[in-house]
Amino acid sequence: MDGSGTTIRHVRADEVEAFRRIRLEALRTEPSLFASRYEDWEALSLEEWRNRLNEPVFIAFQGDEPVGITGLVRQRSSKMAHRATIIMVYVRRSLRGTGLAGKLLGAVADHARDTGILQLELFVSAENPAAIRFYQREGFSEIGRIPGGVLEEGREIDDVMMARRLVG
Repeated sequence: MDGSGTTIRHVRADEVEAFRRIRLEALRTEPSLFASRYEDWEALSLEEWRNRLNEPVFIAFQGDEPVGITGLVRQRSSKMAHRATIIMVYVRRSLRGTGLAGKLLGAVADHARDTGILQLELFVSAENPAAIRFYQREGFSEIGRIPGGVLEEGREIDDVMMARRLVG
């Protein structure tokens, strides 16, 4: 399968089922890649799922089938509202290497830029070198680490903090 015929949309509350399907798929198939757990998200009520769409969520679709996702959380403080964190980055395994992840990241970066965000930030597992290289190719730089940022089955795993300026 390739990335052609894929569309990316900023989804709204009426597309909550597509959001739920792709988010749970990501957490179920790649649990070590995320700070969240499948069980925590699966237990959410429909209203809680809708509330999570108050922040921008972008989903890649092939036809009606969700195949990738990413989201954006803007800082709330007025002194930090120029910054946002990219979250939930996932592309179905069969579509990795097709450029779809870059297109999802581009969609969220365009949205961020259009809403006055000057800097994108993210956290990635130190044990995910492929993702770190991908983000570096997309213009992100490592700005620090959180030792033991995630506790996975009794193991502490560092979080790598990365950032990318959208201007200048």
